[in-house]
Amino acid sequence: MNSKNGKRKERKVSMTLIVMLLFTLILTIIAYRKAPGLPLEGLKFGGRLFLGILPTMVVAFIAAGMIAQVLPRETLTQWFGEESGLRGLIIGTFGGAVAPGGPFVQFPLVATMFKAGAGVAPLMAFITSWSLLGMNRFLVWEIPLLGW
Repeated sequence: MNSKNGKRKERKVSMTLIVMLLFTLILTIIAYRKAPGLPLEGLKFGGRLFLGILPTMVVAFIAAGMIAQVLPRETLTQWFGEESGLRGLIIGTFGGAVAPGGPFVQFPLVATMFKAGAGVAPLMAFITSWSLLGMNRFLVWEIPLLGW
């Protein structure tokens, strides 16, 4: 990556990794001081979580990549770009409200749409609507657990 932006991206990823490693190391030390067997139990638990989430993450990243290939850039920027105005906000809000899946699905999708030319404001409307108005969550969790 010869560009200045490419180097910045590498630093951000590296800094994120360093912070997460330090956080994990601190938690591991605290767990060990609490009981020497806890770090191994934490590692096993984390491994089970990872294996449970891995299939969803793989499919989400592939779907995000396919969207970038299938959706023409011109169409995306016209309907969901920076210049789309109120129409882009409405599409983003509606799309986020009906989008199924959790954060492992939505954030790769949003990142792909951003790289493909979607505007920041419509994407923020999408993520905000997904997190606040998500029909999937409403139908799967809220109605069955809380009733109408």
